[in-house]
Amino acid sequence: MISIVYSPEVHAAREQGLPLVALESTIITHGMPWPRNVETARRVEAEVRAQGATPATIAVLQGRLHVGLADDDLTRLGRSSDVAKLSRADLAACLARGGTGATTVAATMIAARLAGIAVFATGGIGGVHRGAESTMDISADLSELAQTAVTVVAAGAKAILDLPRTLEVLETLGVPVIAYGQDDLPAFWSRSSGLRAPLRMDDPAQIARAHRMRAALGLPGGQLVANPIPETDEIPAATLAPHVARALREAETQGIAAKAVTPFLLQRIFELTEGRSLQANIALVLNNARLAARIAVELGTLPA
Repeated sequence: MISIVYSPEVHAAREQGLPLVALESTIITHGMPWPRNVETARRVEAEVRAQGATPATIAVLQGRLHVGLADDDLTRLGRSSDVAKLSRADLAACLARGGTGATTVAATMIAARLAGIAVFATGGIGGVHRGAESTMDISADLSELAQTAVTVVAAGAKAILDLPRTLEVLETLGVPVIAYGQDDLPAFWSRSSGLRAPLRMDDPAQIARAHRMRAALGLPGGQLVANPIPETDEIPAATLAPHVARALREAETQGIAAKAVTPFLLQRIFELTEGRSLQANIALVLNNARLAARIAVELGTLPA
C-alpha cells in the first residue's frame, strides 16, 4: 500500500464523510507565473469551500504523495523552478526516488482514485496535439479518462490542440464527454469550439447520478464535464486563432517537443494576447472549481 499524506483539512473531511474535490498542482508549477500561480491556487481552494466541499490539491513532495497541501507547501511549489511534471509514466518513479513533482491531469486522477476522491477540477485537459499524425503526440490524459473512475471538470481541451481529433479519440475510448449548459463543446479560453458535444447536462445532480450509474454498470473510466468559460471572460476562437498558429510555428522552428510543448505555447499565447489569456485561464479554473464542488456535494447525497 502506498502511504498518502493527508492535510489536516482533508483528513477531517474524510473522517466526517464530507465531499472532496481534487485539484492538480501543475497549474501552480507550470501553468502560471509567480505570484499569480499561488494566488490562483488559494482562490480555487476558496471557491471549492464556498460551495460546501473540501479542496484537495495533490502533489509529490520529497517522495511522498500529498493529498491536500498546507499553505507553506503551495508557496514552496509556486516559487520553485525545478519541480518535475508528473503524468502516469513518471509518478511511480518520482515517488521511488524521493523526488518532488507536480501532478498533471492523469497523475491527479490516479492520486484522487487512491484517496477515494471522485471529482476533480482542472483548467483544461490535454489531448491530441496538432500534427500528431506525424509526431504521435497524444496526452496521457485521454487514456486516463478511459480507465480511472473520476469525474473531471474542465473547460474542454486546451485550444492549442487538435480538438476534432481529441474528441474523436475520447469517443473511441468510450469516455462520456458532457457539455455543461450548452450543446457545443467549449474550447478552453472560448465558449465554443464549433464542435457539437456528444452529451449535454444542465444539472450537477444529473452529472453525479451519471457517475454513480457508470459504477453500477461496472464501466471503467471516468467522465469529462466540459464547462464553458463565463461569457464575460472568454476570448473568441476567431481572435485566438492567429495567436495559436503563430505560437505553433515558433514551437516547431525552435524544436520544442514532448512535455515542453504545452508550457511553451501557453506562455507565448500569454505574451501575444498581452496577458488576456492568463485572465481567462484564471476565470475558467475558478468556474470549474465551483461546478466540481457542486457535483461533489450532490454525489455525497447518493448511495455509493
